[in-house]
Amino acid sequence: MNPKLKIIEPEGIFDKNKATEYRQLVNESLAAGSTIILLDLQKVTFMDSGGLGGLVMIRKAVIEAQSQLFLCSLNEQIKILFELTSMELVFNIFDNQEAFQQKIINP
Repeated sequence: MNPKLKIIEPEGIFDKNKATEYRQLVNESLAAGSTIILLDLQKVTFMDSGGLGGLVMIRKAVIEAQSQLFLCSLNEQIKILFELTSMELVFNIFDNQEAFQQKIINP
C-alpha cells in the first residue's frame, strides 16, 4: 500500500458531529504525511446537510495541505444529495476502492 495514502471508512449516520470527528482524523493524517485521502463511504447509511458541509470543510483542509481528497462507494441517498447540490462536480468520486486504486494508485 502507498504510505502517502490514508483510507478512512466512516460508518453509520454522517452528520455535522461525525464530520467534525473525521475532519480531525483527516487533519492528523495530513500532519503525519498523507497526501492522498480516500473516504470510503460504503458503511455510511445516511448523510444530512451538516455532514455534506463537513465534507466541504474536509476538502478545504486537504487542498490547503496541497493534498488530494477522493470519495468512493456512495449509496443512493448520498448520490442524490450530491446531485441535488451539484457536489458531484466538486468532489472526485469513484464507484469503489478498486476503481480508485486502478485510476489513481496503479494507473
